[in-house]
Amino acid sequence: MLIVGLGNPGAQYELTRHNLGFMVVDLLARETGRDVKRAECRALVGRAEIEGRTVELVKPQTYMNLSGESVQCLLRKRELKAAADLFVISDDLALPFGTLRLRARGSSGGHNGLKSIIAQTGTDEFARLRIGIQPEHPLNDTARYVLERFPSGARGELEKVLERSAEAIRAVLRDGIDKAMATYNNSDK
Repeated sequence: MLIVGLGNPGAQYELTRHNLGFMVVDLLARETGRDVKRAECRALVGRAEIEGRTVELVKPQTYMNLSGESVQCLLRKRELKAAADLFVISDDLALPFGTLRLRARGSSGGHNGLKSIIAQTGTDEFARLRIGIQPEHPLNDTARYVLERFPSGARGELEKVLERSAEAIRAVLRDGIDKAMATYNNSDK
């Protein structure tokens, strides 16, 4: 199984809202004592054991809008199917900050990384975790907002969100998507 965290490569994007997927993958890697650094299919990849399953943790290096190219290349090379073997982690501007939403399938919801994966794989039938980043105030410039770093005062809350996201992924691997959805989609933060 591929566990793909969406984000943008480069130091200027570290700790930005749009890089929550990368942050969750990095946390899973740290928890398993693995690195996500092998270059393959224009992505950084690392193999890990999580909940008794061998998974590949993936951080596409194509920038968000072309994430699907890396994902499709890895699926093809490993002869995997998106519906059974792909799990994607992304930020979501439509959900309040810290809210988690697991889904077995669905639209892109306007997220360019998910749009790219759907376009490249030809399906929206893959599991995903969406992590809310919606501000408490109206936005004039959403592109700027998602590419801003989390404020230093929110770092403690951010760590909790990342830990809960990693828990949700472990629950999917251990118990299946339906049971994990029942647990993590019904509670905010």
